[in-house]
Amino acid sequence: MKKQASTIDMNHVDRLGQAYARRLNEHAADLPHDISERLRVARMQALAQRKREPVRVLAPELATAGGPSLGSLGEGLNLWSRLASALPLIAMLFGLATIHVFQNETRTDELASLDTELLIDDLPPAAYTDPGFLVFLKSPTAQVKESD
Repeated sequence: MKKQASTIDMNHVDRLGQAYARRLNEHAADLPHDISERLRVARMQALAQRKREPVRVLAPELATAGGPSLGSLGEGLNLWSRLASALPLIAMLFGLATIHVFQNETRTDELASLDTELLIDDLPPAAYTDPGFLVFLKSPTAQVKESD
């Protein structure tokens, strides 16, 4: 509300100033030369001292911890900066997928080597269905005997 009220007041002031300038310009031809010269110099001084319009800079602001500028970081994000901010997430997902694939391949290779060793061994097929045989395979003594 306050900003809107000041904008209305500034518009009113601008219109009023333009009206005064028109009235003065209408009667400026009737003034003597020395007065018109003083008015010209005063106008030049006033123009030199007038306030410049603030220039809006679109550069990103650094946010301080707990500072009031925390909300302005999201302004001006275009498509490329949003994609760049998603790049670490994409890299992490790619890394996790790669780790998953390598772990699956390693586990598959281990199972294949175990199956190969069991199929090459000279055991009768009935030994594979014996519950004691699974206990024998899981025991550490079976691995020691195989390596000897």
